[in-house]
Amino acid sequence: MDGKALAEKVRAQVARDVEALGPVGIATVLVGDDPGSHLYIGMKQKAAEQAGMRAIDHRLPLETSQEAVLELLAELNADDGIDGILVQLPLPLEIDEGAVVRAVLPVKDVDGLHPFNAGALFLGKPTLVPATPLGCMALLAEYGVPLEGRRAVVVGRSNIVGKPVAQLLLQTNATVTMCHSRTQDLERHTLDADVLVVAAGSPGLVGADMVKTGAAVIDVGQNATESGLVGDVDPGAAEHAHWITPVPGGVGPMTIAMLLQNTVRAARFRRGELAFPA
Repeated sequence: MDGKALAEKVRAQVARDVEALGPVGIATVLVGDDPGSHLYIGMKQKAAEQAGMRAIDHRLPLETSQEAVLELLAELNADDGIDGILVQLPLPLEIDEGAVVRAVLPVKDVDGLHPFNAGALFLGKPTLVPATPLGCMALLAEYGVPLEGRRAVVVGRSNIVGKPVAQLLLQTNATVTMCHSRTQDLERHTLDADVLVVAAGSPGLVGADMVKTGAAVIDVGQNATESGLVGDVDPGAAEHAHWITPVPGGVGPMTIAMLLQNTVRAARFRRGELAFPA
């Protein structure tokens, strides 16, 4: 499954949507000096600008207080020129991540992490959903992978990938099993999966012989190793799977593309083109 090609299609549509909507603004907030986070924010900023958005970048020093971060978010919430706000995670340990996530207006929460948006997804009424799970679902749709009534297994239970992608799969009427670090006999579950989504952050966690013949495999893993970037699934699984995402070039490009799509969706909510629940 070619995530790079699909991401280009999504980004082209986003650019057309931005042109039709008029000015669309996104603000990113990064606290600290983590090199990976700075790289990711730079990529997101560049992608937003290429789509014709107004991209505002706030990079705060490591010693920034929680109060200062919350004050900045209050200003961005009140700024009518900003449609989407993204706070790069993780935050420094001294800052309460939950308080920061809750401080972003739900209608501007393009990461989809605010409890309001997470709750709406749980209730089957998605508003803004985390970008990586949306990217996973877009890939499955693009390649016509059947989901209704099929067995889907999600490995990983994070709030930003595992839990939301499980909810999205449930809403397609797939039968979903969630596995995690405490799951015993992981292979017994993965071999049952018609659709396998692995988002555990553990290089090669799922071996080639742990994948069902004919399955669709979405490898969310982005693990930096001495040999380069590798996923959570052994590439040899391609011999058994009917569909599989490569690493790199699979889910990674889709995450930024769907973030841009979320920003357009937030702009439509704010303009009244879509109804955002009260």
